[in-house]
Amino acid sequence: MTRFFTTSAAVSVLMFGLASAALAATGEYNGMDAMAVTRGQVIHTNCSFAAQIGGKNYCFGSQQSMHAFMQHPRRKIRRADAAYQSLQ
Repeated sequence: MTRFFTTSAAVSVLMFGLASAALAATGEYNGMDAMAVTRGQVIHTNCSFAAQIGGKNYCFGSQQSMHAFMQHPRRKIRRADAAYQSLQ
């Protein structure tokens, strides 16, 4: 009985961790490249490049895109928020 409980608990923790990672991987703008969104472009990513700003996860399609966004993140977030509304 103890072995079953331990295995169940371990599986539950693993599943919770995977679900949390999947949610975090989507990021703002439905997982699109945040820098591309500032320009009104739709570029879907797998969030392999990401930054957390103000408790939100922003995905990027490349290191260069992330670097450009991080030069002025607050300004880029305002632009991306406005552009994302028009993309929907």
